[in-house]
Parts: sequence; structure tokens; C-alpha cells
Amino acid sequence: MMCAYRLQQHINDAAVQLTEYFAGIRQTFDIPLAPKGTEFQQQVWQALRELPFGQHCSYSDIANTIGRPKAVRAVGAANGANPIAIIVPCHRVIGKGGKLTGYAYGLDMKQWLLNLETTQ
Repeated sequence: MMCAYRLQQHINDAAVQLTEYFAGIRQTFDIPLAPKGTEFQQQVWQALRELPFGQHCSYSDIANTIGRPKAVRAVGAANGANPIAIIVPCHRVIGKGGKLTGYAYGLDMKQWLLNLETTQ
């Protein structure tokens, strides 16, 4: 188990990096992560972490990236199960035709995050 000091330091580091992201100073996160999920979810979340700042892709793009081209709906489900939003940038995944699709925090927030990344 992580000692209280290390846990607090990890929380502080995450808070600093998120603050920098929202201030337009940071484009990538380098804090250690350990999200709990299936092997498939882990593959999807890793692919999300590799999406460059300011860019977006479709669910089918992620499915192709992880070598599971027919798993588009499963990618959507894994994307929706992402426990570390923003740091694991699930907001960067949009519908194939460019349409905004579901986001746990609402489409307005998804659009706001996409706008934040494209105006910097």
C-alpha cells in the first residue's frame, strides 16, 4: 500500500499538471497511472494516451490502432469506462463523421475541452 506521504505527493502532482493543462501550459501528462480495467480497456486507454494534444480521432481509428477493427462498439464502451478523464483524453474521440458523441460529463464539456486544445 502507498504511504500517506507518497499518496499526497501523487495527488499534488496531478493537481499541478491539471492546473497547467487548463492554463494552456501543459499538453501532456507524466504522472504514473494505474487504472483498473480489463486487458481490452487497458489497450484502449493506452491508445487514448497516445492521441496528440489538439487532435481527435474516431472510435474506429482506436479500434484499428489496437488491432481490433471490428470492436468499434467495445472501444466506445471502454472509452466511456475511462476512470481518469482528461489525463486519459477520452474527449478526443468523436464520431466517424466528425459528430460529437457521448461523454460522461456531457457534450458541452467535451466541446469545451476540444476547443481548449485547438485554441492553444
